[in-house]
Amino acid sequence: MTSANPYLTRLSEIPVSRHEVSVLGGRTAYWVYGPDEAETTMIVVHGFRGEHHGLEPVIAHLPGMRVISPDLPGFGETAPLVGRTHDLDAYSAWLTDFTASVAPGAVILGHSFGSIVAADAVAKGLDTPRLVLVNPIGAPALEGPRGILTRLAVFYYWAGAKLPRPVGDALLRNGIVVRVMSVSMAKTRDKELRRFIHDQHDTYFSRFGDRDVLHQAFVTSVSNDVRASAPAIVQPTLLVAAVRDDITPIEAERHLATLFADSELVEIEDVGHLIHYETPAAAADAITRFLEPSVPDTR
Repeated sequence: MTSANPYLTRLSEIPVSRHEVSVLGGRTAYWVYGPDEAETTMIVVHGFRGEHHGLEPVIAHLPGMRVISPDLPGFGETAPLVGRTHDLDAYSAWLTDFTASVAPGAVILGHSFGSIVAADAVAKGLDTPRLVLVNPIGAPALEGPRGILTRLAVFYYWAGAKLPRPVGDALLRNGIVVRVMSVSMAKTRDKELRRFIHDQHDTYFSRFGDRDVLHQAFVTSVSNDVRASAPAIVQPTLLVAAVRDDITPIEAERHLATLFADSELVEIEDVGHLIHYETPAAAADAITRFLEPSVPDTR
């Protein structure tokens, strides 16, 4: 990394340790932030092409909470699942088993693609007292404000999977393409913050296991959304949505909130799909307020 991290001072004050656990026959790498004696434990699930570093700015604003942040199978330091297609059923089963292994009863948070995984797992029986969805995918990505770009992305990931492996892999890890993705998502006008966001994507966006896993995860991300899971979720659910999100428009997020039995929608102005980088303090404040009433009942 070459750009200054604006959240580093806060983050450096929070203890962190790396761990591994066996889940679905493979090793999952995860990081534990915060005090072991914290009254609330929350497991956070990152977005597509990301890994645990992406949610650190939000974690930096939750100093009193114990936060467990795994790398999804096939991303970061967690190897792909052996003998399984990386579809929604696989990721949902992985999250359920991971939670049972490291922190049963923890609050669950999912960001972007992670919102699809978290909601599906909870709808299928993952035991959690509360659910938090940040930048939830509340409508089909192909129908979003940038549906044309999403269709180009479909072709991009398809080509990366079909071209000869060295060529396809190079295409998928191409720095120019990664920068275009980063620029298209960032909304902030703060030059230092934009540099940090681009540096994060340059550093971590290509830490996927192989092109097959990346393509399978991409297909999963554009073929599913949280609407299918919402009616089956009875736990109190917080949706933290961006008014300028290009993937799910705010009108779709407002409708999504009505599909849950018990939900609260917090809208953040002047930000798009990068709440976790651009407005992590606002997201953390919403999360803290949402969890305060249930603190005595959570691990």
